Amino acid sequence: MKFDINKLKEVNELDFEQLAIWPFEVKFVVALVIAILVGIGSYYGIVSSKLPVLERAEAKEVELKQTYEAKYRIAVNLQAYKEQLARIEQDFSSMLKSLPTSNETPGLLDDITFVGTTAGLSFKLLNWQNEIPKEFYTELPIQMEVSGNYHEFGEFVSNIASLPRIVTLHDFDIKREGDDLKLQLQAKTYRSSVAEQKQQAGGK
Repeated sequence: MKFDINKLKEVNELDFEQLAIWPFEVKFVVALVIAILVGIGSYYGIVSSKLPVLERAEAKEVELKQTYEAKYRIAVNLQAYKEQLARIEQDFSSMLKSLPTSNETPGLLDDITFVGTTAGLSFKLLNWQNEIPKEFYTELPIQMEVSGNYHEFGEFVSNIASLPRIVTLHDFDIKREGDDLKLQLQAKTYRSSVAEQKQQAGGK
């Protein structure tokens, strides 16, 4: 059917009560205008208010996909994670065993004295200082003052590192004192709060 644009000129002369006999061209244009108006009204009246809901749903979908992918990777590597956790627990247990307990700390001074005198040093001061509580452990400082020579100092530090319990050395200060040298330093050992709690629980 040929679309005659000239028929549109008759719009002002048309009677709405004679809608059935309107020319096809006029009916088409009127229907098109009505469809556009309905579409615009539907968008602003219904669709636009739902767009934020759609955006939240899409964002939630992305989040759920990411969560699923993360959990899927964990599930696929679950056995490897279990083995890694077992190794970490074993290493942590070994480290705890290297920390002195309350019963062992007095003997640690004897060990330090022994490795120092074995290296040829003379002790002038070896005293515990106030404990420093931390979140998972307690820091136990020891103030030391020894005399000797550089070679003996080096052997002493090496022997300290070889002790079965963890001891770290800090704040070195070396001064000349006659024919010898004087070394002032602070040693620190650490007592685990976890190990202490286990020890107390075992004694009950």
